[in-house]
Amino acid sequence: MNEGQIYWNSLAMHGGATLFIAKNNGVKSLYVFGGGEAFNALEGEAVTLPGGEAKRCPLNNANAAAIRRLFPFANPERHKGRAFTLGLGDRLGLASAGHLRLIRDMDVFPVLAQQSIRELNLTGRTYDDVLSAAVWAVFQEGYRKGWGADGDHLKTAAEVGMALDCGFTMITLDCSEHIRNDLAALPDAELWPRYNLLDAAERASLEAAYLGKTFPLEGGGELTFSPPELRRIVLVYLNAVKFAADVYNTLLRGKDADFELSIDETLTATSPQAHYFAANELLEAGAAPVSVAPRFCGEFQKGIDYRGDPVEFEREFSVHAGVARTLGHKLSIHSGSDKFSVFPIIYRETGGNVHVKTAGTNWLEAVRVIARARPELFREVFRFALNNLPEAKKYYHITENAANIPDIDALGDAELPALLDQDDARQAVHVTYGLILSAKNQDGSPKFKEAIYAALNEREDEYYAALAERIGRHLPR
Repeated sequence: MNEGQIYWNSLAMHGGATLFIAKNNGVKSLYVFGGGEAFNALEGEAVTLPGGEAKRCPLNNANAAAIRRLFPFANPERHKGRAFTLGLGDRLGLASAGHLRLIRDMDVFPVLAQQSIRELNLTGRTYDDVLSAAVWAVFQEGYRKGWGADGDHLKTAAEVGMALDCGFTMITLDCSEHIRNDLAALPDAELWPRYNLLDAAERASLEAAYLGKTFPLEGGGELTFSPPELRRIVLVYLNAVKFAADVYNTLLRGKDADFELSIDETLTATSPQAHYFAANELLEAGAAPVSVAPRFCGEFQKGIDYRGDPVEFEREFSVHAGVARTLGHKLSIHSGSDKFSVFPIIYRETGGNVHVKTAGTNWLEAVRVIARARPELFREVFRFALNNLPEAKKYYHITENAANIPDIDALGDAELPALLDQDDARQAVHVTYGLILSAKNQDGSPKFKEAIYAALNEREDEYYAALAERIGRHLPR
């Protein structure tokens, strides 16, 4: 074919039409030969090829929607009932094909279109854009084993409704704004008067449900609630539970979408008792979560390994895993990128029945490819990241020490990719992705974005290989 590289796994038939994706002069398009429903449903232009007349169709949102109507495998689906599920946030819209090549023959359910409103705002994308990028990756790779789409860290009913309307099959409800972190460390003596302000009948019901009882956990162990402990948990988490139940019953009940409760975006670690209380109260309200994301002890910071005491983590995580088994949901590990030191604990204690979310590592591997392919571009991006780090830290909690970051001007080009293995440098590049992608020149043109996309488009297979190496280390062994 004179149109360049054909992605042979994309070859598909519909009625009398033959469809495939090919790249010509760096631009991917969908080609349709023959007539029928597919030919008519897709927008594009007529082209003459050696094989005959065809339609060349852009990989845009409208055509992605048409592909979803024509080919059932191009639609996201729920992951409920699957064991190991992997969230694969793709902030550039270029990584999903690489992810699929990695997990194609593995027992892994990929959640490809995973994006938060914060990420959309920082990258200038929409949920339609995110879903379409995943659809085109699925079609390009001919992946037919099922995949999901996660409206991640949604905080309002309006955001949930928008993601559902776009066709997302997983809703991660971030309840952090309804969690009273200010009460988590309050002395016991100050809890009592606040607790007494709650409705008396509600207090009596909660006390009858949790006090003076032992809750055995599947797999061993048990939980109990002391009166001060219950009071604190109720004051900190009850409003969040009520918010989650209301959103579920208003928007999610009866919908073909998985519901994840996120209580991890806080500064307070979630005790196993608090985890049990939140999940159990949702069960009582008829709003059973498919997965729950607690805030574990230690630090799950962005793009780097776990920081904390692994012995303490294992002790507490095993109880959290028991709570999840007992109440019938799976644990969800947020900021799961590169938590290599605790992955063995996570997979052993859950038996591999767990959801792990990654995102930042996919962006960082893209930047690593740029360091190899376009060292001068990388140097500009890196300097920009350091200069704008204070602004980025308004959106992400990290504890980098800029003094530890090597002087990029003292490094040769061959040393640049390894700079992304240094934790402080890694975090600086991680959290500034939105500022990097939205930066403008004085004339309003993109400062970095077009060059980044061009470099990754040229090194597509290299990027896929980099993702396979890094994401491959996140999988159960």
